Amino acid sequence: MGMVKNIIKYNRETAEKEDAELRVMHHREFYIPQTENAISNQASRCMDCGIAYCNHACPLGNVLPDLNALVADQKWEKALKMLHKTNNFPEFTGRLCPALCEASCTLSINEEATTTKEIELKIIEKGFEEGWVKPQYATIKSGRKVAVIGSGPAGLTVAQQLCRVGHHVTVYERSDEIGGILARGIPDYKLEKSIIERRVFQLKEEGIKFKTNSHVGIDITTAEIKSKYDAVCLCGGSSVPRDLNVEGRQLQGIHFAMDFLIQQNLINQNKKITSDSINAKDKHVVIIGGGDTGADCLGISIRQGAKQVSQLELMPKPPHSRNAQMPWPYWPMILRTNTAHEEGGNREWSIATKYFSGENGVVNKIHCIRLDWVNENNGMVMNEIPGSEFVIKADLVLFAMGFLHPDHLGMLESFDLEKDERGNVKAEMNQTNHSNIFTAGDMHTGQSLVCKAIADGRKAAVAIDKYLRNDL
Repeated sequence: MGMVKNIIKYNRETAEKEDAELRVMHHREFYIPQTENAISNQASRCMDCGIAYCNHACPLGNVLPDLNALVADQKWEKALKMLHKTNNFPEFTGRLCPALCEASCTLSINEEATTTKEIELKIIEKGFEEGWVKPQYATIKSGRKVAVIGSGPAGLTVAQQLCRVGHHVTVYERSDEIGGILARGIPDYKLEKSIIERRVFQLKEEGIKFKTNSHVGIDITTAEIKSKYDAVCLCGGSSVPRDLNVEGRQLQGIHFAMDFLIQQNLINQNKKITSDSINAKDKHVVIIGGGDTGADCLGISIRQGAKQVSQLELMPKPPHSRNAQMPWPYWPMILRTNTAHEEGGNREWSIATKYFSGENGVVNKIHCIRLDWVNENNGMVMNEIPGSEFVIKADLVLFAMGFLHPDHLGMLESFDLEKDERGNVKAEMNQTNHSNIFTAGDMHTGQSLVCKAIADGRKAAVAIDKYLRNDL
């Protein structure tokens, strides 16, 4: 590790994938894991920089040069212990994180970065294979009770951290399974649900109690929660999707992306769908939104047998590589190709939706216009290009434009919580305007990444533990 000859000897190599025409026939994960030796060789490319920008870029603070050194020497169990010191769930981040660390790798100045994300995933998967991932029990119980509302990555992190320092933790989840967006919103081909289940088993063994089908503020009153627990942590996520208020919005066949993705996950688990079916089979699908959620909709639409899929983005097409506006080591806003884009579909940028039209109350067309983005007063301004109007056939339209803020009705309203200017739960050091109520994850920070949700959950757990200890 850290020797120039290793950078010369080994090129960056990532895991191979099942061929696109084969993987679209199923909903399973399709990456072919690299061997231990191959991963060790990749780890040996790390330069062990004096200033590890990868470490600073990682929201969790993973000590990446040290991890790479251990993996290069094939000291897997020691690497796992080190990784777990900063990251509760590497199996989630190793699959879903965009790898902010790799963008800040010193090698990426003029070489290809280390494969940090895959190294992390190999460490945790070997840990599970070897039986090294075991429950950790608190030696002393505090007698304090904490309710965690929401079982996404932030909620699970808060629960595990607090349970391990001796508090009694109960997690409330409004759906019938644990995992939040991990379980419901992420396609199985990116994260098979057995991966979540094996970690939840560990959490239960450690003493965490889970209550599913428990919608706080609806099924359970906030007064009951406050009366039973010494502290509460709200981790409900950012659940209100961004809508598009244009003519024809009321037509049938227009849905939010998450409703579409959730249905497919339920079908994969042989669960009953209680709402109207949303299926792309033999349809012209238009996805509005060019981010990861839109790409997830693309992948599912192709697997369902869509006739044609188009993904439209309001913003201009990003550059293929860094430019002067995004120098190393900052995260570059460059063009990224999701695995779903390899499978098919059409992508367009600088497109605005003007209105929808249809027949018999059902959408069949989306009317668009092309945009010209110009820099004015140090900001980007969009102008419609005269005469650039066009129409796309659309039997199914999916809104994948992100989320605005958490649901204010019910729980947040009943808890009487202050909100910030974006509508998220306002908090200082994760503590809300009520001293015993805390918050973590997207409900607090706004829509973000799984690595940031886990990091915020760890911060919240420290704040809650400090509050409870001071109150003993």
